[in-house]
Amino acid sequence: MAPSPLSFVLLLFSFISISLSSKLSHKVYIVYLKEQIEYKEAKEILDYHQSLLLTVKNSEEEARGSILYNYKNTINGFAAFLSKEEANKLSGREDVIEAYESEGRLAPHTTRSWEFLWFEEGFKEMIRGGFSHENDWLPSNLSSNHGKDVIVGMLDSGIWPESKSFGDQGLGPVPERWRGICQEGDAFSLSSCNRKIIGARYYLKSYEAYYGSLNKSYAYHSPRDHDGHGTHTASTVAGRSVTGASALGGFASGAASGGTPLARLAIYKVCWPIPGPNPNIENTCFEADMLAAIDDAIGDGVDVLSISIGSVGQPLSFLKDGIAVGTLFAAQKEIVVVCSAGNSGPGSATVSNLAPWMITVGASSIDRAFNAEIKLTNGNVIMGQTVTPYQLKGKDPYPLIYAGDAAITGTPANLTGQCLPNSLNPKKVKGKVVLCMRGSGLRVAKGLEVKRAGGAAMILGNPAANGNEVPVDAHVLPGVGVSATDAVMILSYVNSSRNPTVSLGRAGTVVGVKPSPIMAQFSSRGPNVLEPNILKPDITAPGLNILAAWSEASSPTKLDGDNRRVKYNIMSGTSMSCPHVSATAVLLKSMYPHWSASAIRSAMMTTADVNNAQGGPLMNGDGTKGGPMDYGSGHIRPIHATNPGLVYEASYKDYLLFMCSSSNVQMDLHFSCPKNPKPSYTLNYPSISISKLNRIGTVSVVRTVTNVGGEKAIYSVDVTQPDDGVSIRVLPRVLKFEKVGEKKMFEVFLKMDGRRGVRGNETFVAGSYTWSDGVHFVRSPIVVSFG
Repeated sequence: MAPSPLSFVLLLFSFISISLSSKLSHKVYIVYLKEQIEYKEAKEILDYHQSLLLTVKNSEEEARGSILYNYKNTINGFAAFLSKEEANKLSGREDVIEAYESEGRLAPHTTRSWEFLWFEEGFKEMIRGGFSHENDWLPSNLSSNHGKDVIVGMLDSGIWPESKSFGDQGLGPVPERWRGICQEGDAFSLSSCNRKIIGARYYLKSYEAYYGSLNKSYAYHSPRDHDGHGTHTASTVAGRSVTGASALGGFASGAASGGTPLARLAIYKVCWPIPGPNPNIENTCFEADMLAAIDDAIGDGVDVLSISIGSVGQPLSFLKDGIAVGTLFAAQKEIVVVCSAGNSGPGSATVSNLAPWMITVGASSIDRAFNAEIKLTNGNVIMGQTVTPYQLKGKDPYPLIYAGDAAITGTPANLTGQCLPNSLNPKKVKGKVVLCMRGSGLRVAKGLEVKRAGGAAMILGNPAANGNEVPVDAHVLPGVGVSATDAVMILSYVNSSRNPTVSLGRAGTVVGVKPSPIMAQFSSRGPNVLEPNILKPDITAPGLNILAAWSEASSPTKLDGDNRRVKYNIMSGTSMSCPHVSATAVLLKSMYPHWSASAIRSAMMTTADVNNAQGGPLMNGDGTKGGPMDYGSGHIRPIHATNPGLVYEASYKDYLLFMCSSSNVQMDLHFSCPKNPKPSYTLNYPSISISKLNRIGTVSVVRTVTNVGGEKAIYSVDVTQPDDGVSIRVLPRVLKFEKVGEKKMFEVFLKMDGRRGVRGNETFVAGSYTWSDGVHFVRSPIVVSFG
């Protein structure tokens, strides 16, 4: 007898209830299998993964319903709803490498910069008057078509496709090798893609498994960017030249252009707002979603992956890091992977994205400032910075108060002075300029608190750790940032004056600031906590106060209640420096399409500069001298990278050997780890890092270089010894090449030197060696740490 409609509904309701109950009690796990995929059809892959799930699930329906993603181009594996017991059972199988939970432990690392890079490389005369045409930042012998048709995969918060930065005028047909799609969704149709944005997808299954259904009031269920971060990074890599671009209030006005305007963009939206009071202030990105995006990007045919995202807090192990695992297989396909280093500096051992198959990018400044004069009534004049267009009314000075003297009762003593939400007493603040200190909380939220309490304006002071580095913001009231030294001066004036007053001048854009670049204090520093024998970060690039395109769904501050909208915005972070290196990778990929991803990385690292544009050493924002733990190999020089002379190359097999040594993990069933793998520092990397040399005494490191310069080349080596503690010797001292493509090996000997003892509490020393034929200078930093 056929079932009644009511019984069918009850059966369906029962199934849904069991499914929902299961998903509420289970979590998303990524299951990584040893065996490489040998199936060509998606159905065969799905059936194979379901058969494994059947070993822990009760039925085919339950197994099928638990799967979120099937990975096919990166790992052989899947993401699925599992209980902890089910995950442990799968992990215990011989054919499973790991089953680990997918969590929101990843987050985004939140124009003139390209002109400055050119200026720093010595092309001063050629950039006078700025640039307004595609690739004008390149010398004429390089600019014609470089970057053309190279496909850049952007993993981020999506894109605002209507921005002029993403116009496709003059671009040819989409490259035939492109296999991606334009995925439709909220406010995003097939017409949102064009010959510039050639593909777009979005991923949120793991996000929704954790947070529930996406709240569409503050995010688009589509590749469209509600946040602004993804639009900013995409336009920095490959935005078209747009004249008359500027931030709110006309700051940084001029022609905005990405580094490679002729490149194509493929958008993979993986980051979503964290539900809460200001959901778009912080985004989160889940490993399972990230891995699915990388998996698709590889299959779609991208040439470069730009990922301004990294772990929050302690870095994940390589095996449990969705970015690291996915990009290993991108490197296997010779896709260049560029990642941000993180914004947790200046403390040591804070850098993220630590795998050697990715290029990890720190952040530094350019030569532009947004100066605003601060006049204290005692006669002192201080130069602050801001991109806030608002001015105090009238010409008379305003009363000045320190936020710590205006805190409401109950504010913790260690937080007074920081203008945190609901911390200021309106009776003490009303009509005054408030001196707030950075520390806890968001810079722009401090201005919002001053405004809430009735303050007239804000001066935002740096803590000592941030030194002279002043990130600028479009505050919701007149506001200006000052260095740590100037903040102390202002506070001293407040404390010593009976009636302190201040005047704030109008801000303006200034270029030619010296010295530049300097390392941003927020940029995460080494050493590499997962593998100290690999130096990270690899390189640094402009990341402080960078102008680029913005989502028109987002305000310049991203604060709730800020209804201002802009087409371009100024942001700071290694998220902004990462796309500068990605664009340089695009340039090299277009010039040398047959170069390996590791050769492209090497070209950028070995030609980087450790001096500023004025010829002095590259400094940190607090005034101290920078070093490899701050900037890796140095500050990127895109033009020099196009002619490196020699390159260091590493293969997929080399990375598998590295994982055998570093993590004792067999990443590929078809590649067995040797019984005694060589130390991780033997990877043919463009830098050398040796940990705990004092326990070893002497180390010999072999490196191999490939000639990409000219025939009949003779290179000699010059060694810069560390200041103390270690001696370095390179043999042979001369390398002779007969032809392009020829490889030569050499050995670097590092030895503890008692005659040059280590000073005080030093934990590491640094030196370098440089191969040169008189035209090319191929420099590699050396870092030696002591345990």
